[in-house]
Amino acid sequence: MKVVIVGGVAGGATAAARIRRLDEQAEIVVFERSGYISYANCGLPYYIGDVITDPEALTLQTPESFFSRFRVAMKVRHEVTAIHPDKKTVSVKNLETGEEFEEGYDKLLLSPGAKPTQPEVPGVGLERVFTLRTVEDTFRIKEYINARRPGSAVLAGGGFISLELAENLRALGMDVTIVQRPRQLMNPFDSDMAAFIHGEMRRHGVRLALGRTVEGFQERDGGVDVLLKDGAPLHADMVALAIGVTPDAALAKEAGLALGIRDSILVNDRMETSVPDIYAVGDAVQVKHAVTGQDALLSLAGPANKQGRIAADNICGGDSRYLGSQGSSILRVFDMTAAVTGVSETNAKKAGLDVDHVILSPMSHAGYYPGGRLMTMKVVFEKETDRLLGAQIVGYEGVDKRIDVLAAAIHAGMKATELKDLDLAYAPPYSSAKDPVNMAGFMVENLAKGVVKQFHIQDVAGLPRDGSVTLLDARTPQEYGSGHIEGFRNIPVDELRERLGEIEPGKPVYVICQSGLRSYIACRILAGYGYEAYNFAGGFRFYDAVTNDRCLIESASACGMDQ
Repeated sequence: MKVVIVGGVAGGATAAARIRRLDEQAEIVVFERSGYISYANCGLPYYIGDVITDPEALTLQTPESFFSRFRVAMKVRHEVTAIHPDKKTVSVKNLETGEEFEEGYDKLLLSPGAKPTQPEVPGVGLERVFTLRTVEDTFRIKEYINARRPGSAVLAGGGFISLELAENLRALGMDVTIVQRPRQLMNPFDSDMAAFIHGEMRRHGVRLALGRTVEGFQERDGGVDVLLKDGAPLHADMVALAIGVTPDAALAKEAGLALGIRDSILVNDRMETSVPDIYAVGDAVQVKHAVTGQDALLSLAGPANKQGRIAADNICGGDSRYLGSQGSSILRVFDMTAAVTGVSETNAKKAGLDVDHVILSPMSHAGYYPGGRLMTMKVVFEKETDRLLGAQIVGYEGVDKRIDVLAAAIHAGMKATELKDLDLAYAPPYSSAKDPVNMAGFMVENLAKGVVKQFHIQDVAGLPRDGSVTLLDARTPQEYGSGHIEGFRNIPVDELRERLGEIEPGKPVYVICQSGLRSYIACRILAGYGYEAYNFAGGFRFYDAVTNDRCLIESASACGMDQ
């Protein structure tokens, strides 16, 4: 059996190694148009920022090492220019010599990945306007920085690569501005959780121009003007385009393979395309979202590697199936960590799901043990069934292990209420006896059983201030004096029983505290005396962070300047 693989990075390299492990006699040829195989895309920004200093560390394998171990012919700087399914051949061009030839196959695997989305605006091809996808792109940016010593950069786009590049350019001492058409960074997150990411970026000197559209680039005064719709240009010494990626499916399209959303390659759960003996994996293929069941594009290394293994199994006569992509991902944002899995509240509603969520602000480990840090967790679930749909966490220590527990719970089809039953490891330096994941389960169970009712940040502005309801802040006078929501009166939770006479019976009571815990206790006290009480999800700390962020975005948009 002869297998030809187009693309030698995540999915392609994984498939090649797996095929060899399953079939020692197979002839395997990989064509990779760049000069590198099996390289760490996610590590590229860290080489630019001198976190990774050895360029060889970016490549997990070389063509020579891969051949030595797996006897796979890795042909770098070779571009497949056409697929001929009727002849079961591909046309190939050697990019170094210009030689063109055809290569036959019994099985063909496409792993071309995705290419940086290029806006159709003037100036995209300027010398100082870069994209970051390949090792060569990385070296090009690094060489420019070393030679020109730029003092400023504008990054167009607010996803993973942009944020990682912003951090690394700041570490080099550069002024950095991120321009993003949506009014938030990191679209996998809900806007309320993205507020914490925005705050961390601003604390480290990154300016944010959110809700702004790039209309072109112009060279001026030895740098680049980034032209904005309805705003003054932003001037910088260099620009990096990171506005997203597009499936690199031109080969498949020209060969007549069935396509999916955004011209991605359509595959079934065996990673088979519409043409017999042709498989496809990675960022170029359409997948099913594991939570919503809807068609999706998710450009992540983990799914690409899994798909490569599944395709290899099936090429070798097995029957492996891809169960869908859940979108689990994690990002370092300067000193902070942001992680997400499953579906956000926003996207769950777009998918037609009836959802609710809980927000909590637990410590990373036991409060009495030194060094604990707060994290903010948002857990999304389906109202009718309590099915766990998604989670977002922003914090410092312990974010990674909580998101992985929640990712596993979603994969297992658990209800959000069942999180309370998970038997998770505890010792004071690492967690609390009631882990944050358990706490989320307790909170959802309280809602499910009617022990507590809650209201959310979007409800606050619409609460009547005419005396028909009681608005109560259960924090200490000192906390209340440092900032509170207009219309909320202060009765500390520990004084509530003695001061019930100040709360008019028969009226709903909406209660807030700093994190949601004391207000929950206040709600239980009030319920015990016959009041209808609602607890604010997330507490004042959450409310303050989100509303301040939105005010900054609104004010910056109004004055046409970046923040």
